[in-house]
Amino acid sequence: MAEPVAVPTDASAPRRCGLVAVLGAPNAGKSTLVNALVGAKVSIVTPKVQTTRSRVIGIAIEGATQLVLIDTPGIFAPKRRLDRAMVAAAWQATGDADAIVLLVDAERGLDEDTRRIVDGLKDAKREAILVLNKIDAVKKPTLLTLAQRMSEAGSFGTILMISALNGDGVGDLRAELVARMPEGPWLYPEDQLTDLPMRLLAAELVREQVFIQLRQELPYATAVEVDAWEEFQDGSAKVSATVFVRRDSQRAIVLGKGGARIKEIGTAARIQLEDLLGRRIHLALHVKVLEDWPERPAFYSPFGLDFDA
Repeated sequence: MAEPVAVPTDASAPRRCGLVAVLGAPNAGKSTLVNALVGAKVSIVTPKVQTTRSRVIGIAIEGATQLVLIDTPGIFAPKRRLDRAMVAAAWQATGDADAIVLLVDAERGLDEDTRRIVDGLKDAKREAILVLNKIDAVKKPTLLTLAQRMSEAGSFGTILMISALNGDGVGDLRAELVARMPEGPWLYPEDQLTDLPMRLLAAELVREQVFIQLRQELPYATAVEVDAWEEFQDGSAKVSATVFVRRDSQRAIVLGKGGARIKEIGTAARIQLEDLLGRRIHLALHVKVLEDWPERPAFYSPFGLDFDA
């Protein structure tokens, strides 16, 4: 946890700051919601399930209140080591949280993964704010029925309905979270949007593009690691990163014919990185086969994942 920082004194209102854990099943829209609350992209978003692998912190400010939003991996029934580490990270985020948001895909409703989260919160005796997402895709009677079912299944102090994608209801959720935050100093500078180091942010943006561009062709098990970050006097930087896959056939897919696909991935990731950092970036990507990367601790620790979970 970051140390409190000095901020300008506002005599009209006391400073408030708190942690908000955003939980949900895979693809419930947690990253989209955190990005919407922050007002900038701090967590990658793709149609592929279990995109978020670690706890990503987004920082939002509303008046005298700082919301430290924890975007967690989706909670599901883990089968592999990486799955177990991701689910453990999600539950760990609730430990010190001042507020918990359970985000539910209104189209999927109370499915097995969501029920698992509801039961886990009940076992931990933690109350959550229930937020039904993607309401623009569901008819009102269905939403009301789902809200009733969820209310009967769990312990929720507040139930809200939103569309994280188009922003409907997000302001109401923000106001609810602000009202729940305790008095205390802000934990991050006023202009900071995330605690993710630049190297990890770059790696995540590359991984996002791999998923977006190759989701129909490439299995879930890919990783990205930044090998070098070189700063130049003109303010630009050169970033070298490696995309790890588990098979030679997967490497060929990522590279594409004549290296065309990896160039497209690099261009898209570079544009987003430049937009976030506000400066020119030179991005060089490589693709390497490492069959056992999910069994190597080095791929877990940078993201705060417990290899032995």
